[in-house]
Amino acid sequence: MLKQNTLKGSFALCGKGLHTGLSLTVTFNPAAENTGYKIQRIDLEGQPVIDAIAENVIDTQRGTVLGKGDIRISTVEHGLAALYASGIDNCLIQVNGPEFPILDGSSAHYIDKINEIGIEEQAAPKDFYIIRHKLEVKDEQTGSCITILPDEEFSLTVMCSFESKFINSQFATLDKMDDFAKEIAPARTFVFVRDIEPLLKANLIKGGDMDNAIVIYERQITQENLDQLADLLKVPHLDATQLGYIQHKPLVWENECTRHKLLDIIGDMALIGKPIKGRIIATRPGHTINNKFARLMRKDIRKHEIQAPFYDCNEQPVMDVNRIRELLPHRYPMQLVDKVIELGPTSIVGIKNVTSNEPFFLGHFPQEPVMPGVLQIEAMAQCGGLLVLNSVEEPERWSTYFLRIDNVKFRQKVVPGDTLIFKVELLAPVRHGVSSMKGYVFVGDMVVSEATFTAQIVKNK
Repeated sequence: MLKQNTLKGSFALCGKGLHTGLSLTVTFNPAAENTGYKIQRIDLEGQPVIDAIAENVIDTQRGTVLGKGDIRISTVEHGLAALYASGIDNCLIQVNGPEFPILDGSSAHYIDKINEIGIEEQAAPKDFYIIRHKLEVKDEQTGSCITILPDEEFSLTVMCSFESKFINSQFATLDKMDDFAKEIAPARTFVFVRDIEPLLKANLIKGGDMDNAIVIYERQITQENLDQLADLLKVPHLDATQLGYIQHKPLVWENECTRHKLLDIIGDMALIGKPIKGRIIATRPGHTINNKFARLMRKDIRKHEIQAPFYDCNEQPVMDVNRIRELLPHRYPMQLVDKVIELGPTSIVGIKNVTSNEPFFLGHFPQEPVMPGVLQIEAMAQCGGLLVLNSVEEPERWSTYFLRIDNVKFRQKVVPGDTLIFKVELLAPVRHGVSSMKGYVFVGDMVVSEATFTAQIVKNK
């Protein structure tokens, strides 16, 4: 089982803000398990903290802006992309102004610092959200679309189309997060010269220059107008007849702009709050549709707060019925686990196929057969017994007995034809023969019942 990660220590990066032009310092610090990403404005009274989640995005005009009350923090996506791609789950980020420094317009400096300071594994398990069905967001006006499909890992394909002869149509793909540092992190943000004046009038990109962005000059304007823009940006005058890329550092890749769009998606997906297993296909993405998609993902996560384990009936079980009978004393009609498909040090996943021939259906109820809730709890407990007894010598000499059952919930009925998937986890190590566990019963993707229970393991006389 993969564990959560944080930084081994703190690191800081300094530079100017893209939009404010202010001199800024952002510091990345380790954080406790299950903290997620939090950003703290240390320049404000009380040093308020804001959760880096999709619902707190208040603006996506030229970057991702988080806000809550009077707190605003912009240009967060490059730093968050580096954290997410590095597998860091928990981090407290402190910044002394209203935005992160733009640095060179990419995630490369963040990745370098993360590699330098190192990553520390934590005790809590990494809580992946596994995509089981297609999700999609479309914007009919812009033609933007983001789709996510089931996949074994997190991967992305991005397709962009611009009204430009320099970057008309491009695509970029990231199949493995291990390739992010080399293939995506150095990709810089970009801007068209035709967009610079409106951005300046909107009081944005005060800190923009040709060292922190790819600048694309592809529609000729008068020399006078180009000189005026150069003066506003405090950069040397250029020849208005020479179209093309005019930043200081040449392109790293021909499709660098689309690679940066892919980087932005990862930064915006970091606001989902969980690592994802699925494949994103994005057409003409931008921060606005990225945020709509991240919010949809968070809504889907809340709907499936506890995810059902994946069950492939073609896979060989970890325990078959014969092994189960070696560990448990239960026999017909009280053996309620058919097989075990996953078994770890602290968790187990079991299967029960509910047929119309179950003896309890004779009286519960003849005209509308429903599996009694108490038997669902008993089946969960049997899974828990298998988890514990699998680790002891001579398991046939031991039995497990309920001591306590708490927080029982029944969400929907179980009927003939259902396949029950049990997931049981230890809440604490077994001490003095007493074990506390949390169990869930699923039918398909839905939780049908759950309970917390305490059991005692007793050696038979």
